[in-house]
Amino acid sequence: MVEQKATNVHWHEGSVTREHRNKLLGQKGATLWFTGLSGSGKSTVACALEAELIARGHLTYRLDGDNVRLGINKNLGFSAEDRTENIRRVGEVAKLFVDVGVIVLSSFISPYRIDRRVAREAHDKDQMPFIEVFIDCPLDEAEKRDPKGLYKKARAGQIKNFTGIDDPYEAPEHAEIHLRTDELSLEQEVAVLLDELKRRGILDAD
Repeated sequence: MVEQKATNVHWHEGSVTREHRNKLLGQKGATLWFTGLSGSGKSTVACALEAELIARGHLTYRLDGDNVRLGINKNLGFSAEDRTENIRRVGEVAKLFVDVGVIVLSSFISPYRIDRRVAREAHDKDQMPFIEVFIDCPLDEAEKRDPKGLYKKARAGQIKNFTGIDDPYEAPEHAEIHLRTDELSLEQEVAVLLDELKRRGILDAD
């Protein structure tokens, strides 16, 4: 649990509610949390879903691991402590989008179960949908893909604390959606995600 350092601060409730914002946008917000090894296909699936949702007229925003580390989290490294803070901040940013009514696609390795649980509990506390999506890909397949050449550098000792090599990845035990990217096509994966959003009433059924 992160300590509240600032004192004498109080939540200021406004007259505009989440329901008002949802009505304005004509949709409900939700966070889809994509987790998996580097190279597993998280960003690829999130980008494809983002494009499909936009094409269907749904406002969505993608939070991507590298992109966030170039901005709001540029002061964080890859120690266990920094990874925890990275995910905590992203979880809070995602909540802001959901409160507006945006469908958030959060694509992060997020290797530790406890950090993902904190993000989920923060959403649950404010009754916001949180859907964990396990992008499952065997390590050897992720290494074969190695789109950024990171596994090669990690194996050579040029990158420390690299998930799957010298830092652990704790796979989800109860993810709402489990996608094997070495077995499913991208179109099939997007279809599974759309079906879940429809089942939850976030998207209208066809």
